[in-house]
Amino acid sequence: MAMFDLDGKRIWVAGHLGMVGSALVRRLERDGHTPLTTSRTEVDLMRQAEVEGWVAANRPQVVIIAAATVGGIAANSSKPVDFLSNNLQIGTNIMTACAAVPVEKLLYLGSSCIYPRLAPQPMREDALLTGPLEPTNQWYAIAKIAGIMLAQAYRQQHGLDMISAMPTNLYGPGDNYDLESSHVIPALIRKAVDARDSAAETMTVWGTGTPLREFMHVDDLADALVFLLRNYSEHDHINVGTGQELTIAEVAQTICDVVGFKGKLVFDTSRPDGSPRKLMDSARLLGLGWKPRIGLREGLETAYQAYLAGQRRR
Repeated sequence: MAMFDLDGKRIWVAGHLGMVGSALVRRLERDGHTPLTTSRTEVDLMRQAEVEGWVAANRPQVVIIAAATVGGIAANSSKPVDFLSNNLQIGTNIMTACAAVPVEKLLYLGSSCIYPRLAPQPMREDALLTGPLEPTNQWYAIAKIAGIMLAQAYRQQHGLDMISAMPTNLYGPGDNYDLESSHVIPALIRKAVDARDSAAETMTVWGTGTPLREFMHVDDLADALVFLLRNYSEHDHINVGTGQELTIAEVAQTICDVVGFKGKLVFDTSRPDGSPRKLMDSARLLGLGWKPRIGLREGLETAYQAYLAGQRRR
C-alpha cells in the first residue's frame, strides 16, 4: 500500500511549462488528476509576495517544484547570477509559502550536478558536499544544494513532509534547442537535423566526445517522481537515474542514426568537456520497486519526433 495517497489532492506543478513540468502534468492527468498550474504572468516565482499570495488563496496540498532556470555549459558560464540567484529565490519562495499553509507534501527537484566533479562513480547520495563542484555548472549546483538543505531543514524544524529527488541528465518533448543554452542531447538533435538538411559533410560536437553520461527520458522521470510522492518520505535526497552510460561520441552517433545524418562527426576540443563521468547510483530508488521503461534509442526517436512537431522551447 502506498505511503501517501494522491487521490483527490490539489497538486501544484510549479514550472508546468518546462520539459519536466509538462511531463509531470501528462503523467498526473493519466492518473485522473487535474494539476494546479500557474503561468509567469499569474505568479512570478521570484517574487515572494506573489508566491505567498497565490499559495494562500489556492491552498495546494501537494507541491512539486519543477520550476528552475536551466541550461547547458555555455549558459551556466555566461550567466552565473541568473543560475544562482533565480534558483535560490524560486526554491526559497515556494517552500516558505508552502510551509505557511502548510502543504501535506512537497517534492523539490534537484540535479545530478550537485555532486563533486570527481565524485566516486556511480555517484551515491552520500557523495554530496564531499569535494569541489564542476566549475562549469557550480552556480546552478549551489542553488540546488541549498534547496535540498532547505527542504531538510523544514522537515527537521517543523516536521513537514518535504523530499528531494536528484534526476540524471534529461531529454524529451519540450526540451530547449537553442544551441547556446541547451543541454547536450537537444543541441545534438538540432545540429544533426541542420547538418542533414544542408547536406553538410561534417557535424561539430563540443569537446572530445569521451565524457561518459547517463540520460533519462523525461517521461520516465515524471513516472519516478509520482512514484516517490506516493512511496518516499525521508530526510535524505534520492537519486533518479537509469544506471546506463554512454560516451558523448556514442550518443552523438546514435542521434545521427535516428535523424538520418550520414556525415562525419568532428570534435571541437577547444570547447569544455565538463565532468569526465557522471553516473548516478539509483539503488535506493530501484530498491523501492521503481525502474525506467524507456531505452535511449526509443527515447531519442520520440524526442526527435517531438522536435519535428514543434514541441520545443527556443
